[in-house]
Amino acid sequence: MQKSVPPPSPELNRLRAAAAMIDIIELGLGQSTLSADRALSMSLFCEWAAEITPRTAEEIKLSKRIQEGLKRLKSAL
Repeated sequence: MQKSVPPPSPELNRLRAAAAMIDIIELGLGQSTLSADRALSMSLFCEWAAEITPRTAEEIKLSKRIQEGLKRLKSAL
């Protein structure tokens, strides 16, 4: 049986991008290929994206993932 994919919305797209960006920031900091200033500005986008009120299960999951990633990044920065 096929799993239905929710239609994309600007909020969902931002959450998806922010969740992926957390991984990119962590990798860049770990490999020293990303400056702390650049990582900070990227993390600000992630914070902004996570400010929405999640309405679907996928949005809730992504929002939690972003919040956990931001906690890790704050301790690294």
